[in-house]
Amino acid sequence: MYTSFFGLKERPFAITPNPRYLFMSERHADALAHLLYGVTESDGFIQLTGEVGTGKTTLIRSLLEQLPEHVEVALILNSRLSPNEFLVAICEELRVPVPAERDSVKALVDALNAHLLEAHAQGRRIVLIVDEAQNLGADVLEQVRLLTNLETDRQKLLQIILIGQPELRQVLDRTDLRQLAQRITGRFHLEPLTREESRGYVRHRLRVAGTNSDIFTPQALKEVHRLSGGVPRLINVICDRALLGAYSREQRSVSPKLARNAAAEVYGHSLSPAWHRWLTSGAIVAAAALLGLGLWRIGETLGSRQVERRATVDEPARAESAAAGPATELAVDEEDAPVPAPAEGPTFQALLEQHIAATGSDAAFTTLFGLWGIEYRPDGGRACAQAAEAGLRCVVEQGSWGDLHRLRRPAILTLTDDAGVQYQVVLSGLGDEYARLDFGGGSHEVSIGNLSRYWFGDYLLVWRPQTERVRPLTVGMRGEDVLWLRDSLATLQGLAADSARPEVFDEALAARVREFQRSRRLKIDGIAGVRTQILVNAELEPQGTPLLVETG
Repeated sequence: MYTSFFGLKERPFAITPNPRYLFMSERHADALAHLLYGVTESDGFIQLTGEVGTGKTTLIRSLLEQLPEHVEVALILNSRLSPNEFLVAICEELRVPVPAERDSVKALVDALNAHLLEAHAQGRRIVLIVDEAQNLGADVLEQVRLLTNLETDRQKLLQIILIGQPELRQVLDRTDLRQLAQRITGRFHLEPLTREESRGYVRHRLRVAGTNSDIFTPQALKEVHRLSGGVPRLINVICDRALLGAYSREQRSVSPKLARNAAAEVYGHSLSPAWHRWLTSGAIVAAAALLGLGLWRIGETLGSRQVERRATVDEPARAESAAAGPATELAVDEEDAPVPAPAEGPTFQALLEQHIAATGSDAAFTTLFGLWGIEYRPDGGRACAQAAEAGLRCVVEQGSWGDLHRLRRPAILTLTDDAGVQYQVVLSGLGDEYARLDFGGGSHEVSIGNLSRYWFGDYLLVWRPQTERVRPLTVGMRGEDVLWLRDSLATLQGLAADSARPEVFDEALAARVREFQRSRRLKIDGIAGVRTQILVNAELEPQGTPLLVETG
C-alpha cells in the first residue's frame, strides 16, 4: 500500500521470517557461526533460546540457506506430538519409508537408524531441528535423548538443535532430564537489541527493501526502540504501522509522534513520550514535598496530637514519593527503558484453549459462510471454490484494524499465541476499543489491546462482486465491470449520472478512482484493484451483505 509512496520495492517490516532481512547483531552473528560449526563438525545437542520475536526462526532460516550440500535436515515445527508421532514426523521429513508397524517405537527407530547409517556411509550428515521445543513432553524429550545413541565408533549419526523460548532452559534443568542436559554442547540465548542495534536494524531493513532514505527521524528511532523494548518482531509491527500512518497523512518521514501512535494501535492504548512520564513523575514528587511542608507547619501550630495525625496522613505521600524516586534520578534517559506490553489476558487465552477444537479452518469457514447465508461443506473441496459457486470471492490480506474498519466485512482472523499455536476465529463486530469474535458456538467481546497481542494482521474475507468477472481495472479496459465502477463512483461522489456511460475505462474515470483512493487512504494509482473495488462495494452496501457490527 505505502511501498511506492516511499520508493520501496516491498514492505520492509513484514513479520514473516525472511532470511534476506536478517540483521546480524553481535549475539545473532555469534549464534549463527556456532550453529554452522555445530551442524558440520560437533556432536550432541545445541540449544538456542530467546524471547518471542527476537529472531530465532529467521536465524534458523538463514542457517538452512547456508548449509553445505552434504547436510540433510529434518525440521519439526509442530512440537506438540507424542513420541510415536514425533518419530513418524522425522521419518517423513527425511523421506524415510514409514514401517507398517508405525505404532511401534522400535520399528520407527530401526528405520531411522538404517537411514542414518546409509547417509553416513555416503558422507552425508543428518541434522534434526526442533522449533518451539519448550512444548515437548518429557516422554518425547527422552526419545530425543535416545536418538543420540545412534552412533558409530567415531561419531554420532544425528545432530540435534533444540530451539525454544526461555522456558526451554527451565525444562532442561529438571532433574529427570539431566542426562539430556549433559549432552548439550552449545547454549545460546538471543537478547533484545540495544538502542544502537535497533537503529541499525530499522535502517538495514529499509535498505534491503530498496531505499537509501532515512524515513525514520533519529528521534523516531529512539521511540521505536523504547516502545518495542528492542524486540525485532515488535519493531517490525510498530514500524509497519508507522509507515502506514505517515503514508495516510502524506508525510515523507516518520516522526516520534507517529511512532507512538503506531505503538498505541499495536498495544491497544495510548503511550506517552518519555519526557511526559518524567514530567508527570516530577510533579508527583513536587506535590508530595509541598504536602509534607504544609502538614509540618500545621503540626507546629496545632500541637503534638496534630503532629501525630500529620505523620499518619503524610505516610502515603512519602511512600509515593519514594516509589517515584528523587527528581534528579528521574532525569535519567528513560528512552532506553522499554514500555511493557499489556499483560496477556488469561481469560482470553483460556477461552481460546478451551475451544481449540472449534478454532480450525473448517469451523471458521462454517461460521463465516453462515453469515452470508450459505453452507460450508468441510468435505466439499477448497473453501474459496465453494464461495465462488455462491457468487462470492475470497480475499487474503494483511492489514490493520483501520483496514478492517473501512472494509466493514466479517473476516477470518489468524491469531497466534506466545506458544506459536494458531487459531482461526471470525471477526463479526468492531469498534474503537472492542472486537466481537465468533467461535466455539458463541460470540465474545475482546478488547483491541488484548487481541492485538495475538493478531499480526493476517485476515481472510469474502465479498460479493456485482459483476461476473473480477479483475483489476485500468485505462483502456472495457466491459460491464467498468460500467459498474463508473456508476458506483458517481453515486458515492455525488456526481450526476453520465448519460453516455462510456464502457471504456478512460482518463476521466481514472481521475475519479484516484480521488476515491486518496479519500480512503489507498494506494493512489488510478487502478481499481480488488481492494478498491471491495471498498466501493462496501460503501454501497448491496442487499444481503453482512456488515461488521459496531461494538462498545
